[in-house]
Amino acid sequence: MIDATLPAPQPMQAPAAGQSAASEDLLRSTAAWPAEPFQALLVRPWRMRGFFLSRLPLALAAGLRVEAVDRRRCVVSVPYGWRTTNPFRSTYFAALSMAAELSTGALAMIATRSAPAPVALLIVGLEASFEKKAAATATFTCADGDAIFAAVAGALASAEPVTVRAESIGRLPDGVVAARFAFTWSFKRRAGPSRPAG
Repeated sequence: MIDATLPAPQPMQAPAAGQSAASEDLLRSTAAWPAEPFQALLVRPWRMRGFFLSRLPLALAAGLRVEAVDRRRCVVSVPYGWRTTNPFRSTYFAALSMAAELSTGALAMIATRSAPAPVALLIVGLEASFEKKAAATATFTCADGDAIFAAVAGALASAEPVTVRAESIGRLPDGVVAARFAFTWSFKRRAGPSRPAG
């Protein structure tokens, strides 16, 4: 079974090699953003279910679960069962897509909700590939939190939208990759006052 446990929080690191010095500076500028409150909501089962009921009812109906999350990585599972299966006895691709999207979207929401000013977020692109029949619980992991935080910081520093491509890989309990998704998120600063610190 996949270990979805996150390691102890680590200091923010620069983006992967190939990203610009400007991106590294943008990422560093987010280090003090208070990301923890929304993270805590997502990992506490009853609070998470309440959030799903009010904002993402299909996620609740499908049985999605945030297994682990911090500002760098999010792990989301989708069960195999009567709520999510298709006529071919595998998990319906839309249910897989929901779990993958939530693994990237949770990071995007953490970044925008902790930002010092309002930022709008929107999916503007989607890529997907399906590699193995999903006939068991699938667990999706997105580890692009640094890039997402840097994109939100870039949107705050510019009047133009900033996009980022966030990947999520779904694995079965034996570790085999079932599906890969990539969502392109767009962030744009909203008009309005900055949020108070803290």
